[in-house]
Formats: sequence, structure tokens, C-alpha cells
Amino acid sequence: MASIDLAATYAALILADEGIEITSDKILALTGAADVELEPIWATLLAKALEGKDVKDLLSNVGAGGGAPAVGAGPAAAGAAPAAAAVEEAKEEEKKEEKEESDEDMGFGLFD
Repeated sequence: MASIDLAATYAALILADEGIEITSDKILALTGAADVELEPIWATLLAKALEGKDVKDLLSNVGAGGGAPAVGAGPAAAGAAPAAAAVEEAKEEEKKEEKEESDEDMGFGLFD
């Protein structure tokens, strides 16, 4: 089963390398030429996932993923302040809920 998935991926890579638009029909044609039976749904899903993306660019930037910005990132950090406040409020609400759910508030214990 893994070889079928790899065949579809390799077909997409071949198309990208040749500068040809990646479509489900072309993926099916390449996998069919390689004598691999691929269900059309998988070719369609792969083609839609790669639609509008530069596959060569994706491959060359694999390790350069978008990490979190530094704390003192200037203007970007200013936009993050409301988000940090929202996270802090969520933590406070979570603590309040934990206190409300304790057995002590119910007036009885497990072994009473």
C-alpha cells in the first residue's frame, strides 16, 4: 500500500520537475504507465493539495519552517499582545473551573 502512495507522490514530483501543471488526470496517467493501480480519489486529493503551490519551492524550504517570532520582534510583537492577553484569560478561567469542580465544594468526600 505504501508503494501506491509513493507512486502518486513521485508522479506529482515528476510533473513539478517538468514544469507541468499537477492534475489528477496526469497523476493517474503517470501511475498507470508505471503499472500501479491508483484510485482516482487519491490522485484528486493530491492534486488539490498541491494546487497553486510551487512544489520545488516547498522541497527547497523543508527545514525552514515558520518558527515562532522572537519576543522582542518590534511591531509584530505589539500585535501579539492581545493574543497573549486572551491566552492569559483562558488560563484564569480554566483555574476557576478547576476550583469549582473539586469535591470539597460539594460538601462530601469519597469515603464519608
